Amino acid sequence: MTLILQPYRGFANRAEFFLMGQVFREPTFGRGNPAASRWRRLWDFVCRSLRRGLRHREVVLEIAGRSFRTHTDKLGYFQVHETLPELADCEGGWQPVRLALANGSCAAEGEIFVPPPGMRHVVISDIDDTVMRTGVINKAVMMWRLFMQSAESRVAFPGVAELYRAFHMGPDDTERNALIYVSRAPWSLYETFEIFFRLHDIPVGPILFLREWGLTLQHPLPRRAKEHKASLIRHMLAIYDDVPFVLIGDSGQKDPEIYAELVEEHPGRVQAVYIRNVGRSAERDRDIETLAEKVAQAGSTLLLAVDSLAMARHAAEHGFIAPHHLDRVAAEMESTEEPAQAHATVQVKDVDAAEAAEAAGEENLVVGEGASKPVATQARRHDA
Repeated sequence: MTLILQPYRGFANRAEFFLMGQVFREPTFGRGNPAASRWRRLWDFVCRSLRRGLRHREVVLEIAGRSFRTHTDKLGYFQVHETLPELADCEGGWQPVRLALANGSCAAEGEIFVPPPGMRHVVISDIDDTVMRTGVINKAVMMWRLFMQSAESRVAFPGVAELYRAFHMGPDDTERNALIYVSRAPWSLYETFEIFFRLHDIPVGPILFLREWGLTLQHPLPRRAKEHKASLIRHMLAIYDDVPFVLIGDSGQKDPEIYAELVEEHPGRVQAVYIRNVGRSAERDRDIETLAEKVAQAGSTLLLAVDSLAMARHAAEHGFIAPHHLDRVAAEMESTEEPAQAHATVQVKDVDAAEAAEAAGEENLVVGEGASKPVATQARRHDA
């Protein structure tokens, strides 16, 4: 069993920082098979199941010339939330962190995202069925993809890498806006997601998991989540209290409901909500249409989008990204099995409520601030 000190990407504002990680032992023998092979995937799953967090280990962190100490909990996790006035003087971007166990037995390098002075907004995005195909609607498919697929075999939605690069750089391509990712997967898949983001050239950011599933050979089923996405995003809204947010999710589970609730709770803080339409239910589309109207009444916009290009068009029209990224998103989609030209040119038109409800299964749906009735953007729906 190999001793591992695993830091996760952290985040900060201009006065305080947050960093999490885990100290654990995990078997590393038997990993000589190719990464994409069936036996390697099976063995990786076994190794994660045999992972054992180490409690009461003292961890030392060094950042910006300062040193901090913390201890692991009963599952081996540690977290540091400290004030650091020196952050106000740094240029922003990724700042290095050195970590080590106090007894000197293990060390690691981490990093924390510090917002640059020109940051214009924070983007919080779900991962499962928003960035990466997971199949959360089908639980059996989801479990297989989460635990048995290698990073190399996981599939990103077409155009998502260029879209997120556009959000990160902003309308003038210099902003370096914060990207924060949320997943329903367990923390043990952190390394897999890191490799996936690198392989697909998706801009990195802190990955925040909603739960520790605690999967073991004795307890193979996930335990109930103790934290919730809404409270996590509320925490982010409090940390970055001087900039607006963009929220991105999917229609498969409760992202539209959670995001709509947050828009109502925090008027003026959420510029837009983007929901990737991964379902095939007209009833679900109508439910999201109702939520979109509530979001509009609260002063924001919700877009139920068929693909990354639909999101990019809306974002460019509202000044969240530079317009030249539209061609890049389209080009990325053309290089995949879902070419951009398969979608009709977006044409915005007013429709009455009945017509919008009937069209919701075939079009993007966008309801925005000040709209007296729903607005639909025409585009051919595809299977996500």
